Amino acid sequence: MYRIRVWDWPTRLFHWLLVAAVVGLLITGNVGGTWMEWHMRLGMVVLSLLLFRLLWGFMGGHWSRFVRFVYAPASVWAYVRGRSPLIHRVGHSPLGGLAVLALLAVLAAQVATGLFTDDEIFYAGPLTALASYDTIEAASRYHKGWGKWLLLGLVGMHLLALLVYKLVFRQPLVAAMVTGDKSLPEPVPSTDDGVRQWLLATALYAVACGLTYLIVTWGA
Repeated sequence: MYRIRVWDWPTRLFHWLLVAAVVGLLITGNVGGTWMEWHMRLGMVVLSLLLFRLLWGFMGGHWSRFVRFVYAPASVWAYVRGRSPLIHRVGHSPLGGLAVLALLAVLAAQVATGLFTDDEIFYAGPLTALASYDTIEAASRYHKGWGKWLLLGLVGMHLLALLVYKLVFRQPLVAAMVTGDKSLPEPVPSTDDGVRQWLLATALYAVACGLTYLIVTWGA
């Protein structure tokens, strides 16, 4: 077996920060009241993380790039039938890649609608001044209604998939996202995970934070 560095530190840090922020959003959103201030701040953190992941998907580590886990339908079907080559299962598998894209898209929609949400009591999104009453109403309904349930459903499916891979396929995906390494039966390219990657990730996250600031202050 070959021990391969698959997930670089920036990818792993992004992953666990996003997990913590989403958990915080779910808790503060359900508690409500004065906790909505923290809900808004965590929403901005998630926005910055999503923007960073978008940039990292084009310039990041080998297995973190979109080109490494966005597959053609034929490749997805081959994976479902158990005929996928190892190179398609090193990072995110074809099905796992679809799940990641779906989760990121739903999170982006949740954050975007949160910017226009107004509960008329404790919280008004930073971009409500730019939107019509109907737009704010629609955004609020989605954000607090089936958008939240869609996100919870995807998170639940993600956790279930991790459990299945651990118990049925004996693939410790969570451990790989902690250590960054996977044990594989043949050699494959290893991702860069040194100082250069950290400096690049820091610069890209600074850009993401700048874009987040521009977005949330747009309506000021």
